[in-house]
Amino acid sequence: MIRTESLTKQYGKITALDRCTLSIPQGKVFGLLGPNGSGKTTLIRLLLGFLRPTSGQATIDDLDSYDRSLAIRRRVAYLPGELHIFRQLRGHQVLDFFTDIRPGCDRRQLENYANRLELDLTRRVSAMSTGMRQKLGLAMTLAAPTRWIILDEPTANLDPNVRDIVLTMIGEANHQGRTVILSSHVLSEVESVCEHVAILNHGQVIHVQDMHSICQHHRICARLTGPIPPMPDFRNNVELIKPSTAHKDDLEIRYVGDLAELLQWLATLPVEQVQINSIGLKSIYDRELANSSTLS
Repeated sequence: MIRTESLTKQYGKITALDRCTLSIPQGKVFGLLGPNGSGKTTLIRLLLGFLRPTSGQATIDDLDSYDRSLAIRRRVAYLPGELHIFRQLRGHQVLDFFTDIRPGCDRRQLENYANRLELDLTRRVSAMSTGMRQKLGLAMTLAAPTRWIILDEPTANLDPNVRDIVLTMIGEANHQGRTVILSSHVLSEVESVCEHVAILNHGQVIHVQDMHSICQHHRICARLTGPIPPMPDFRNNVELIKPSTAHKDDLEIRYVGDLAELLQWLATLPVEQVQINSIGLKSIYDRELANSSTLS
């Protein structure tokens, strides 16, 4: 597993990461969310041993990330947010170089990923667009024979159709038993491929949740023609129930849990209209950021 315990990084009076405690199990796709400056990249660099923590500890497979940084990097394939590649080399030469320095790397697999991403390997890196260099970095990262993959904004600068290919490739890597940590600003991407998500803000982990439970958050809007009967035992799963200001007979319920029992109760109400929507990751993300900003 990847574990952090009260992991903290300070630069003078600035706290980039503040007492971060996380557990990321093997074989999952784990999303890191948060605005710019929230601490996501600092956390990744501490996990890889690029930075010395001010306090606390990070471990991968029970190896200390800073003290055993070389061993950690043998186990992890990493795509940084800002990718720097030898500009004088052509694409196929970059793949040759990467094959030579990464033990166990399959050159054919590298080229297969590059072809799927529709990358022209005959071009020099200096003549490639930002998106093309991103594709080259993705091919090298996903083809590395490692159990852990860390991707920092992997779909930045990519066209929508290529983003879909990248998400498919991430899913394939996970089906092979590999663990993927995905740092992204694109909530829909995280929602589609991640099994767990952590939200960071102001250097702190403010929320951790699995996507299955997030999918159980719903908003139900109904228009009634009569009074509301007493609520059954699932009332603890109701986050909010209130009349709408738009119409005195309107009702809004925010519900967490299996919809079956709620629908059975709604069927007993004098309902004229009802609409059920999944709240989704964006609503939870916005809520947690707002709450953390208020507390700070």
